[in-house]
Amino acid sequence: MSARIILGIESSCDETSAALVSIDGDQLRVLSCRTAGQDDLHAEYRGVVPEIASRAHLDRIIPVIRGACADGGITMKEITGVAAGHRPGLIGSLLVGTSTAKALAWSLDIPFVGVDHVMAHLIAGLLDQVALEWPAIGLVASGGHTSLFLMRSPMEAQLIGATIDDAAGEAFDKAASILELGYPGGAKLDALAETGDADAIALPMTRLNGGDFSFSGIKTALALAARDPQHAGKSADLAASFRKVVVAQIIRNLSLALDEHAAPSCLIGGGVAANSLLRREAAIACAERGVALRIAELRWCTDNAAMIAGAGALRIARGECDGWDLAAHPLSQIARGDRGARRRGS
Repeated sequence: MSARIILGIESSCDETSAALVSIDGDQLRVLSCRTAGQDDLHAEYRGVVPEIASRAHLDRIIPVIRGACADGGITMKEITGVAAGHRPGLIGSLLVGTSTAKALAWSLDIPFVGVDHVMAHLIAGLLDQVALEWPAIGLVASGGHTSLFLMRSPMEAQLIGATIDDAAGEAFDKAASILELGYPGGAKLDALAETGDADAIALPMTRLNGGDFSFSGIKTALALAARDPQHAGKSADLAASFRKVVVAQIIRNLSLALDEHAAPSCLIGGGVAANSLLRREAAIACAERGVALRIAELRWCTDNAAMIAGAGALRIARGECDGWDLAAHPLSQIARGDRGARRRGS
């Protein structure tokens, strides 16, 4: 095959995922993706338990990789590079994925690259898509991150706004817990909100300068509203009102960034990118400005290895690789532009 084939491995939290992505020029095509979730292991605790997550990754990672290769009809000898999400995330979980990726790359004598998980969420909007005009405004809205970026190219991102407390996905999960919807709660709250009146209950929206976000206040306001006897039995209205304000804050900041930087394109990824209201409102905001919107397909919104393989493929195509000493790290470092990259042969 003329196209390079990259194996991606994702293990930053509680999804064990492996994927194969081919790159030909700037085109990224997903050949396969296998993901093993852990919701059943963490439901009792209403959140991810790091020790349980890392042990589950150890059990599942090799079968998942083998499954991805079988699904794509690709043998190990056809793989030309290996990428792993090495930051940010749960350190024990990250170590499982990065160590496995390094071992495979070393044994096959092919390049290994580490991928920033947040950057990978942005790349998810480029999978199986035609070329995009740059620069672009990038939005990552997930369980751990709500951040805005100015992207000069697929692999160059400058942070221009971020949450100062809860991330949007964290706020949705906490709201679902308040409304006793079960775990994981983001999708459950979204579905319930579709049946409610978003104007029924007035909730506050935080407005910060500089494109930053804050969701802790709205979470507290929901908790107080849910205890109010006059809102008894109004879970759907509470969910809809909460979703409306969270999405409104995200779209407000996204629109300000699009206007300020006059970017012709917009990339949106992360678990909250699957929220139905956010998808609708983002499409409207971009259409009003004549901006090309690339929002990740639903299957690539949650944590997955296809986005890791896609970001890794772009790095390897530029001749980059990382050393065997590349460390897993719990925090993203996109804002500092420090990928720890080196050119092959240097």
